[in-house]
Amino acid sequence: MQMTNQANRIAVSASALVVAVSAFLGGGAPALSATIENPVAVFSGIDKITGRITTFDVYVNETVQFGALQVTPRVCNSRDETEAPKTTTFVEVDEITLDRKIRRLFTGWMFADSPGLNAVDHAVYDVWLKECKQASDVPAPNAEGAAATN
Repeated sequence: MQMTNQANRIAVSASALVVAVSAFLGGGAPALSATIENPVAVFSGIDKITGRITTFDVYVNETVQFGALQVTPRVCNSRDETEAPKTTTFVEVDEITLDRKIRRLFTGWMFADSPGLNAVDHAVYDVWLKECKQASDVPAPNAEGAAATN
């Protein structure tokens, strides 16, 4: 009987230790937030000559021209609205030169919460990421082709 009580105490102590270690290791680490892949990147751009700021939607892997710049987002990620905001895009920005050649100005990540960090700073135009979203008022490129064939 005494051996059974001692064995029970050891088992309870071992279980408590396992729970405590699990809580310490698992509970102390922040949960990884799920990345939401969005089909639309929203950019703002300024024409420094006119002072006009324009906001425009670009579908991922599509190219939109803003002035002499061509903007092509490759991914646009955000987090759930319950998480701290972190909106990023991997984007390529090209310039169409006066002699009609295309010159790569920027390839890399832009961060909506730090627009000055990796914005495109051109002599005439600046472009930066505002947000990523799931839908746009601009028709999707494949929707235009489907409408034309009907």
